[in-house]
Amino acid sequence: MRKVLTLLLALVMAFALSACGGKDESSSNKNDNATINRTTIQAGTTDGTNDPVGQPSASPTVDHDGSPDVRIKLIFDNEEYIVKMYDNPTSQDFLSTLPLTLTFKEYGGFGKLSILDKGLITEDAPSGSDPEVGDIGYYAPWKDVNMYYTDWNYSSGLIKLGRIESGLEEFTKKLKAMHDDFTVNIQKMN
Repeated sequence: MRKVLTLLLALVMAFALSACGGKDESSSNKNDNATINRTTIQAGTTDGTNDPVGQPSASPTVDHDGSPDVRIKLIFDNEEYIVKMYDNPTSQDFLSTLPLTLTFKEYGGFGKLSILDKGLITEDAPSGSDPEVGDIGYYAPWKDVNMYYTDWNYSSGLIKLGRIESGLEEFTKKLKAMHDDFTVNIQKMN
């Protein structure tokens, strides 16, 4: 019995090693050069590659990890909240519409939404996303911008635009408490 278990363990280890050894050199170098940090993973990238969902967008400044850095501010109910934008075509298209004032309303007990007059670019977008508290997203099927105050399920057609960077707890409480429609002024930060 002991020999059988030893042989079985050796076979499992050999299989695992052979599965790991099948990478080509270019993918190995790509993974060696990729920097995975906690912020990137939380923002939607799971593999550290140049996935358009999780990388911050281009601007004059650059983050400590070398990725470009763009922020916008949301102003409503006499408060200002900073959003770090992601680098994807949909976010870039949204940024091109700013400054903008949108009217948001409650939707589903997990967020607030505002339907845009014109849809945003969705090329190279993921098929969907799993929104978390503080995410700002664009739901392509309805052409609406969403602000999430509760984690929500994977949504097909949802593209993350950015994430609240300052005042997340207050932002969450305020959104939950707002039951009537309200306007949000959205501006690029210099």
